[in-house]
Amino acid sequence: MPTVITHSLVGIAAGMAFAPPKMPRRFWDLAIICAIFPDIDVIFFRFGIDYGHFLGHRGFFHSPFFAFLLAMTVVLIFYRTEKRWWAYLIFFFFVTATNGILDAFTNGGLGVAFLAPFSNKRYFFPWRPIAVSPIGAKWFFTKWGMKALMSDVIWVWIPAFAVVVVSRLVRRRFAR
Repeated sequence: MPTVITHSLVGIAAGMAFAPPKMPRRFWDLAIICAIFPDIDVIFFRFGIDYGHFLGHRGFFHSPFFAFLLAMTVVLIFYRTEKRWWAYLIFFFFVTATNGILDAFTNGGLGVAFLAPFSNKRYFFPWRPIAVSPIGAKWFFTKWGMKALMSDVIWVWIPAFAVVVVSRLVRRRFAR
């Protein structure tokens, strides 16, 4: 997986690129939470659940089905009275789904269960340039962790920054 820092950054960048200006703090907090939440599945290792299990890492919680469930939950709790609730649903779905999408671009692990809960088959994309991040804080500050972080900077941070810049330029252009 890319680092938790990178998943968080993707949530922030998506908000900066696609959300209206001056969103409240709650929106940003939820964008970050949705971007990193699928990785909650790593706690199941402590309960003896195997990586390849339906609830294992990159299983159900990394599927588009789960992304929809989480987005719907966020909207029902925080945005159900908003006139454009559906825009929040699309945004939070997209932000949650980026976790599995980015993980499928990594060079390690068992792949992502994109079709869960209907299938636990794991998939990678054919092109996998992102170095897989170690799981666990003690491994993060090692040579492996730093290599993964630098890979994230090249393959995720820079493109995310570019998307934000381009979206801002486009918005400015059409705001005239």
